[in-house]
Amino acid sequence: MALEDIQAKSFPPEKLTAHLSATLDGAQALRRRVGVIAVADQVTEGLFWTAACLAALCHDAGKIPDGFQAMLKGLVRAWGERHEVVSLGFLPNLIGDERLLTWVATGVATHHRSLEGGRGPLIHAYGAVPEEEWRGRLHPIPGDVAAELHEWLERTARQAGLPVTSGACGQMEVISAARQTFALLVNRWEMPVPQNEGLTAVLLQGAVTLADHVSSAHGSLHACQPLDAEFRPLLEKAFADQGRALRPHQLGAASIDGHLLMRAPTGSGKTEAGLLWAASQAMAISQATGGVPRVFFTLPYLASINAMAVRLGDLLGDETLVGVMHSRAASYHLAAAICPQDGEGEHADAARKAVSRAAATRLFRETVRVGTPYQILRGVLAGPAHSGTLVDVANSVFVLDELHAYEPRRLGYILATAQLWERLGGRVAVLSATLPDALARLFREALRQDVHLVEASTEGLRRRHRLVLRERHLTDSASVDEIRSRLSGQESVLVVANNVADAQHLFAELEPEVDTAFLLHSRFRRMDRSALEAAITARFGTGGLRRPGLVVATQVVEVSLDVDFDCLFTSAAPLEALLQRFGRVNRIAARPPADVVVHPAAFAPRRKGSEEFADGVYPRVPVEEGWNILSRHDGAEVDETQARVWLDEVYGTAWGQAWCDEVLRHQAEFTDAFLGFAHPFVSRDELSELFDELFDGTEAVLTRDRDAYEASLDQVTGNSAAGRLLAERYLIPMPYWAAPLTSWEKRLGVRIVDAEYDERLGLGEIHGRAAQVYQAGEVL
Repeated sequence: MALEDIQAKSFPPEKLTAHLSATLDGAQALRRRVGVIAVADQVTEGLFWTAACLAALCHDAGKIPDGFQAMLKGLVRAWGERHEVVSLGFLPNLIGDERLLTWVATGVATHHRSLEGGRGPLIHAYGAVPEEEWRGRLHPIPGDVAAELHEWLERTARQAGLPVTSGACGQMEVISAARQTFALLVNRWEMPVPQNEGLTAVLLQGAVTLADHVSSAHGSLHACQPLDAEFRPLLEKAFADQGRALRPHQLGAASIDGHLLMRAPTGSGKTEAGLLWAASQAMAISQATGGVPRVFFTLPYLASINAMAVRLGDLLGDETLVGVMHSRAASYHLAAAICPQDGEGEHADAARKAVSRAAATRLFRETVRVGTPYQILRGVLAGPAHSGTLVDVANSVFVLDELHAYEPRRLGYILATAQLWERLGGRVAVLSATLPDALARLFREALRQDVHLVEASTEGLRRRHRLVLRERHLTDSASVDEIRSRLSGQESVLVVANNVADAQHLFAELEPEVDTAFLLHSRFRRMDRSALEAAITARFGTGGLRRPGLVVATQVVEVSLDVDFDCLFTSAAPLEALLQRFGRVNRIAARPPADVVVHPAAFAPRRKGSEEFADGVYPRVPVEEGWNILSRHDGAEVDETQARVWLDEVYGTAWGQAWCDEVLRHQAEFTDAFLGFAHPFVSRDELSELFDELFDGTEAVLTRDRDAYEASLDQVTGNSAAGRLLAERYLIPMPYWAAPLTSWEKRLGVRIVDAEYDERLGLGEIHGRAAQVYQAGEVL
């Protein structure tokens, strides 16, 4: 057997040398994109990318044993050994510098498995094994092929400008050298290491795994940043075409060099200011590191992420430049590609393309990405599955929009991770229309470098809302009659309830009164939710014709849709939430101040506990504090410049101090658990599910949709991922704690819920054993 006969993969077939060359190319492309990572260069004395490229070149050299090749040919079901351990045997004869050898060996050995813990840890498999057993398990290795591969590796490394030494490599030397090098690694990483050293090790692991994944997928990384020096002229032209010019706060954001806090009212161009700042930071980081910084624009809600992706794509003139980064990204691409009149063939083709597009983003293709912060936060789980995220965010720009929307635990985690981004050469901005001083202070204290504040001028700002308070609950019959009267006057009316049960009740009461009515909450099937949002935006979108009608919604409407109504009726909630709801009315101040009518919440404890919550959702104290503040302004036009003063009053209470303390506690908890990296190659797999529970929730298929779900799985021939994507249209999102209300169907890999469902009303009464623990419409 000769080297040219050795395969790296069987489906599709790929020669070993071709795969190693492609992975080296991937590592070099990643090096050009990320640039110099200061913390990693300090630890490795400038050897980081050299080590990453050499590890990428050698990572799969250990696939030459007869056992591995027999597995690829289908002669045996499994080899049972780890090829990356054999790969270590090629390194000592290539690398004479022991410092470099240790780092290269680290990248090679850890690109699939952890050293300790998790699935198949390497130390458990090989750590205490005598040399004779190593030989017996990994033998035979064809000596001629090993020598030929060594020569090829040396030649290829030299052609790439990588420092290697000359040497020879025979059959037994590979095994013996592999064992010695593995022992070197165990000795290097078995004891705790300093923070930056552990972080550098994970970054190296991420560089090798990412290069390997890009190579295996035959993918590519975008090599330019569209938010560059040309972006400002592009935006100025787009504004000029609309008779507008850049505002002072937008110009101020563009001139900042460093972190940013931006306060700007809705409709003042806050997003454009954030993008101008991002373009300036990307250019500065590029000059300092030689790389192509990535820009991450994060928002808390999927619908607002999807809308922002479209907006950015339109602004940049090419929607393929923008990656969508959340757990349902493929569903977003599918929804954008299909039409109701499309048949199964068109759906199947669209699903293939959507899966491909989402997969490319998961391999970090685009340099501009819009998503939730959670997809980036997952990088702290490290290991072969997540370390690529960490190296991808190095030297990047982060725009965190609507940071106030996160509850204390998530906010604490995000602030802790922002500290990590800064350590990795990143720059961070927080944008908000209603940023309280307490949150601004937490952000400033989280970062070491200066944070610059830019505030939009409110001079000449037209008042958009008139505040009206009622003393009865939103679901009271008199409240319903008042809403009816506004509908009869041919107004567009938005009603926002705090929970699904109230929303469904109000919709049932009010829908007969109007020709066009929609109900929107989070418990719809994906395909129905997408259709609802599209229909609502088409009728009530900002800047469109004013049309009468009704939308009854829960909190999902707060920042998810760019809509504009004539008046609002809402249940009381924390001030931040209410201000977001107000923003859906008279959105661009094109009319005289519009009524925003606020009704008191009903306070009661949840099932298991004594603490009282507003309509079962919000803690009592901040809702009451907000109500007391609004009561002083009942009947007045809302001065949006005073909104922050109101918020500061709430956060200045004992409740506000407790809130800050809770955020800081979670920030410290996250830092201690995830950001020390003292044991960089101990698996964190057990924390992955906890992460999903906190950030992603779960989903279920209706019993009545089970057969359609199964049929969709097989709809796309030869592409199971595309079939699953089509099936996911039937999924209904639910929080993790609601899992007991469902049953798990192992064969289909999905949860099933036996419940009433209506395309216009969403999830209703749940049947079966779950009916004993669930009330119809209860907050999920």
